[in-house]
Amino acid sequence: MATHLDLEEQEQIDQLKDFWKQYGNLILSVLILALAAYAGWTYWQKWQRDKAFEAGSLYEELDRAASENKPDRVKAIFADMKSRYAGTTYTEQGGLLAAKVLLDAKQVDAARDALRWTADNAKQDEYRAIARLRLAGVLLDAKQYDDALKQLDGLPESFKGLAADRRGDVLQAQGKRAEAIAAYRESFAAMDKALEYRRLVQAKLEALGVSVSDSAAGASVKEGS
Repeated sequence: MATHLDLEEQEQIDQLKDFWKQYGNLILSVLILALAAYAGWTYWQKWQRDKAFEAGSLYEELDRAASENKPDRVKAIFADMKSRYAGTTYTEQGGLLAAKVLLDAKQVDAARDALRWTADNAKQDEYRAIARLRLAGVLLDAKQYDDALKQLDGLPESFKGLAADRRGDVLQAQGKRAEAIAAYRESFAAMDKALEYRRLVQAKLEALGVSVSDSAAGASVKEGS
């Protein structure tokens, strides 16, 4: 019996040797690749955390410079954030904050550049949409109407009312009264009744001779004679 078991064990060992001889290098290669991938993923995760922490520290500096009304300092910090931490949420937020400070300081070109960068590079839809809405306003003030309208195309559904309102502003500035009224109507209908901003849209319509009312069936508008 012992001899029989010894022969079976030897046969199994021989089969294992043959298997390892045939597939051993492949198995080792797969294991090495898996370990390398895990190590790379771990390093990338740590790098992301470090970058986020560093970007957060810079954003705090940006916020402090904004509260102290130092637009040149804000501009320099945001430039640093773009060059070093372009892929972080902090830099996307920084672009919006920097643009506000620079606009208040009458540095319109720098503010426009900050908004355009955020509109083009932000990963989150909300930040891109906010940047494009604000950029459209800056372009409207500069009478760059076609470019302003382009910024309002394809925004998320949740921004439909605001986008239509801004489109109405641009169209009205172009002297396109009927098209402006249509845009304001769309904006008024899209906005929740509880929004205070909706009253501003209503005022714009009424200034163009369009009466606005709410009913159980929803918003209705009627152009005056």
